Amino acid sequence: MDYRILLYYCYAPIVDMEAYRDEHHLFCVENNIRGRIIVSSEGLNGTVSGLKEDCDKYMDYVRSDPRFADTEFKVDKHHEHAFAKINVRAKEEIVHSGLRHINPRTKTGKHLEPNEFKALKDAEDVVILDVRSNYEHELGHFKNAIRLDIDNFRDFPEKVKELAHLKSKKVLTYCTGGIKCEKASAFLLEQGFEDVYQLHGGIIKYGMEAGGEDFEGKCYVFDNRLAVDVNTVNPKVISNCFVCGTASDRMVNCANPECNVHVPICPSCGWELEGACSESCKNHPKKRPYNGTGYYQKNTNGYNPYKGLFQKPNAEKIKSALYGKSPS
Repeated sequence: MDYRILLYYCYAPIVDMEAYRDEHHLFCVENNIRGRIIVSSEGLNGTVSGLKEDCDKYMDYVRSDPRFADTEFKVDKHHEHAFAKINVRAKEEIVHSGLRHINPRTKTGKHLEPNEFKALKDAEDVVILDVRSNYEHELGHFKNAIRLDIDNFRDFPEKVKELAHLKSKKVLTYCTGGIKCEKASAFLLEQGFEDVYQLHGGIIKYGMEAGGEDFEGKCYVFDNRLAVDVNTVNPKVISNCFVCGTASDRMVNCANPECNVHVPICPSCGWELEGACSESCKNHPKKRPYNGTGYYQKNTNGYNPYKGLFQKPNAEKIKSALYGKSPS
């Protein structure tokens, strides 16, 4: 367990997001940090992995910038990198919602720490709202939570219309790490909901600090672990094998890359179908070799993490920001 996996976000204005994207990317390369990071004019969102000492450097690097000084990292132990490469992208939003007008720094639901959420979630006047997508909450969710039929978070605003009858209730929102709730809870307030809260740090922090009580199933995560255990108090498997229907929370990507559906498949069906979700996918000419995990490392295709960085107009600025002067 020499490696760490970090999950974080921070809403803070970034004026020149392309320049910062390049600087951030280079720091990750130089310190063997891998993962997925989004840089936007509204802030940062990332999940990365690396050796403990490299992750410590990365957290110090992020927090050393006054804009991100209060960034909170959820830190998990792992036995290897959870990603094959580093991918830092500049995008319009750090999580795609279509709610660009909402600034969580000025408007959002009340934050509840895990033990506060635990104490409040079963109250009579409370409803628990899962703001994640179908494939996430089908694998695991809080007991008695309302789960919306959405394929992407950008569908959330439209689905809120179905919740109008709950406007007088205490609404407790939750997601994986807390980022979706920042805008989801603010949007609920904007739509007339009177008392809105969010689980600070999301499911991951709840598992770390409150034992994950009453979170049923596993939590879907966006790295090569695919799903993680959260509940050490009263765990329960709620998902079923996509093939045979038996209880299973073992997430698998179909071995047919042209299907690549992400569903629970039990070990028996996994071996019988060679990692595929159906006979037709098993017989597909492009089917990938199955090793029992259902996870397929993406082909890096000669990936060069430095490519293009020092050819850009702001190359000297990037080097100066990291080294104080251009490296030889």
